[in-house]
Amino acid sequence: MVAYSKIVVAGGGIIGNSISYYLAKHHSTPCTIIDPVGIAPAASGKAGGFLAKDWSDGTPIQELQRRSFELHALQAEHLGSDRIDYRRLECMAVACDESATTIAKPSGKKLEGVEWADVNTLGSSLMGGTDTIAQVHPKKLCNAMWNYSQETVGSKLIVGKVVEAVCSNRSICGVKLEDGTIVDADALVIACGPWTDAARTWFGSDVGRSIPRMSGIKYHSILIPSPRVLNQAVFFQGHGDPEVYPRPDGDAYITGFPDLPAYVTELPGQEEVRDDAVAKLIDATQKTSSELGSIAPHTKQSCYLPTTNDGLPVIGKLPGVGGVFVASGHGCWGILNGPATGEAMAEMLVDGGTARGVDLRMLGVDSPYRR
Repeated sequence: MVAYSKIVVAGGGIIGNSISYYLAKHHSTPCTIIDPVGIAPAASGKAGGFLAKDWSDGTPIQELQRRSFELHALQAEHLGSDRIDYRRLECMAVACDESATTIAKPSGKKLEGVEWADVNTLGSSLMGGTDTIAQVHPKKLCNAMWNYSQETVGSKLIVGKVVEAVCSNRSICGVKLEDGTIVDADALVIACGPWTDAARTWFGSDVGRSIPRMSGIKYHSILIPSPRVLNQAVFFQGHGDPEVYPRPDGDAYITGFPDLPAYVTELPGQEEVRDDAVAKLIDATQKTSSELGSIAPHTKQSCYLPTTNDGLPVIGKLPGVGGVFVASGHGCWGILNGPATGEAMAEMLVDGGTARGVDLRMLGVDSPYRR
């Protein structure tokens, strides 16, 4: 028997959809997702979807990340790899000569092992092979998880903005939307990405202020249609250190030049795309790849990656009020760590607050590690 029967998830991104997916798949339990726009309107629809198994080893999220990497493969089997553009691939670090006055393609060992990053290359090294590196299309993944939850157990989506948590006897009993609608709830998961910071005002007491501050790091990205399907992600050193994730659909996803962290005032799905940031990405592409540099992007976009002051995600119960949980602040690893977060949160909601698969004590709202 589940601990909660009226589960509301505030936020329709990778975390919210992962929660709904694992509630449905592992526990046959529906939920209601509430989002101002819909499914994956912000970073979860615009992120690169790069997955690395062991790049957080030795940190508090090692266990979460390794479990989530495994879950991505299992999800691909369940939902269909082609449906969500999941695949394994290599990742290279490629150093470029920024002092070069002309764009030139080197020869010999400088390009050994490099698939397409070929302009003014100084050298390269393998960052990970197909045993530790993968990718997925975040928007397609979120849609597939949501469709499964909706079709299998009848989960519901409400397009609206939560503005208040309705509590009785220090437990959640509902949420109030901007239009005045009250949605009943005996459990609430706050998974609003960088907009989680607004939830600090939902409770009208000191309870909300125990949620760690949440800011956003704005990244711009462009999508370029490559002449062929490429199979090697590249982290460049030089020309602003752009990152390129080629996708199996033929697009090359190019990002970099992040803004400084800031509290987010732009609305989900309405993030400004600045011409200067896009120009930097185009310039960096022209200076690093003869294959991609001459092709104009078909998509220019931006999004915010949610981050906490200590750089760790927040996953766990909100102290001081029953039935409220927080799952946010995953930074650049949000897509990667979404599945394990969703699986753990589903376990908490079913068992009343305990995650069995992954130890989340260091990531809790009131974790001593944050002090």
